[in-house]
Amino acid sequence: MSWTNKIATVCAFGCISFGANALEYHTGNNSFKLTGYGTAGMINPDIESPLFIGDWRARGQYTNSLSENTKLGLVYALDQAALDKGNFSREAFGFIQSKSFGRIEFGFTDSIARKLGLGLPDVGGLRINDRPLYNEKIHADGPIIADTTLTSGRSKSLRINAASNVQNGIQYGLSVAGLTDDYDWAIDAGLKIRKSSGKLKTAYSVGASFMSHPDNFDTEVYTPGVTADWRSQLSLAMNMQYNSWIWAITARAIYDQDPIGTVSDGIVVGTGVSYDLLRYTVSLTYMISDTGVWQNDVADFIDHTVVASFRYKYSENLDGWISSGLTAKTPFISAGMRITF
Repeated sequence: MSWTNKIATVCAFGCISFGANALEYHTGNNSFKLTGYGTAGMINPDIESPLFIGDWRARGQYTNSLSENTKLGLVYALDQAALDKGNFSREAFGFIQSKSFGRIEFGFTDSIARKLGLGLPDVGGLRINDRPLYNEKIHADGPIIADTTLTSGRSKSLRINAASNVQNGIQYGLSVAGLTDDYDWAIDAGLKIRKSSGKLKTAYSVGASFMSHPDNFDTEVYTPGVTADWRSQLSLAMNMQYNSWIWAITARAIYDQDPIGTVSDGIVVGTGVSYDLLRYTVSLTYMISDTGVWQNDVADFIDHTVVASFRYKYSENLDGWISSGLTAKTPFISAGMRITF
């Protein structure tokens, strides 16, 4: 028996495969997939005192194929951002996926508006699209909306997500969340449109959210929790790729009705570009955050953030990165290594 036939025979009963960024196990109609990364590095604010930064994420997914068209699954994920907030999961939910109607999720997870949203290009390891690490280490003099992608929480409220299948490059969905101390209920909607014309590929996304009676609701890195009658959010984004170039522009607006305490709503707008050449990738990203823009009785707090990053891929699972930039009027330089699996 050839080695090819031996491997095929083994995989018929149970097979472990190692992909570029995943560990997978298959047996019959069941499969398990583990993905994640680990980053270790440093950040040096004001180019004076280096501080250690560590970041990691692990995500496990179990899938059972009920039929050729329908799958059931469970997902559990944990990362450094969740632990920083005192949570013991980033995501924990079950799902059913069908070629007939799309995908339905139930549990603790991001809203469909965030899942269908588009972020800014960045090849560094500072988590620029999800609770950026530089905001953890560099404290501003006022509230900053650090993330241009819409969020209404992920790990403290039970949520139902419903998303359509992709048809003609279009996908849309709806989320309903509740049973939490953070707010009464929340409803989110998302839309993503993808288009391709030869070497040019474009994607557009729109997200909207309404939350009833947020009570010390806090998802930002350096913005206080909000207590208000209601909160509404809107996000818009566009990504454009031409060969190895990627350009993006994104925006997010947050409005709180009759907030109590420190103002935490406003707008954030970002743009960025990246270029990939063999094992080298570079990116440049800029964001401006303006909190208090809707309030007449308080002064706006405006923050500019710019980050330039360089990444070198040593192997399929190991790369190194360097980032430098400015946030909260503080220049910084950062570097680290990342392992993916």
